[in-house]
Amino acid sequence: MLRAENLFKTFGAFQVTKGVSLEIPTGLRHAIIGPNGAGKTTLFNILAGELKPDEGRILIDGQDVTSFAPDRRARRGLSRSFQKNNLFLSGTVRDNLMVADIVARGYGSHFWTRLSDNRRAREKTSAVAEQVGLAELLDRGVSELSYGAQRQLEVGLALMPDPKVLLLDEPTSGMSPEETGRMLQLIDDLPRDLAVLLIEHDMDLVFSHADRITVLNYGEILMEGTPQEVRGSDIVQETYLGGKAQ
Repeated sequence: MLRAENLFKTFGAFQVTKGVSLEIPTGLRHAIIGPNGAGKTTLFNILAGELKPDEGRILIDGQDVTSFAPDRRARRGLSRSFQKNNLFLSGTVRDNLMVADIVARGYGSHFWTRLSDNRRAREKTSAVAEQVGLAELLDRGVSELSYGAQRQLEVGLALMPDPKVLLLDEPTSGMSPEETGRMLQLIDDLPRDLAVLLIEHDMDLVFSHADRITVLNYGEILMEGTPQEVRGSDIVQETYLGGKAQ
């Protein structure tokens, strides 16, 4: 569903992405791990279209989208959440989800039409709120939500366009253990027809919930494999996990 082929990205004399290739089939939960400065967020920004690779190409569901801007990639089926919440704090949960629907469906070009009168939009908003555990908070101001609930809403915004591929940038960052548990359940419950690629520092989360793991180090792939293969790799242990595999 998502394919990256031989991606390179350089800033000045610093090569941040070095020949990275990925294949994310439908239904896979694929995690990217690596130390700070490994190039994880740069790779996400390239995949999402916020940065253009110097070399390589990106395909979504078989279509080459390398030249597409982020909005065109979103229309092709790629959505993302951000490491830092990117929400409309002055609105309610419902308002935020409705705005995401406006963008996804092109309602913004329909003048003199109240979105709240659109039955499909109302039903979609309620369904996604239920999906991310915010059904009881639809009319709550976003600024009043806990940090964890705001992170859940961030994922909800990314789900509104019915994506084929979902990029999650550190979805549990800054969360309490209880909030992390809710987010993990949310991720586990995502539809299996959705390909999920996530960046995450919580190794317990990665090794217990990912189907496949890519380890980045200084912009290149150190290893890719199942959680068991990655955990058992001497080179991954020495480079990233802090010791020899047992």
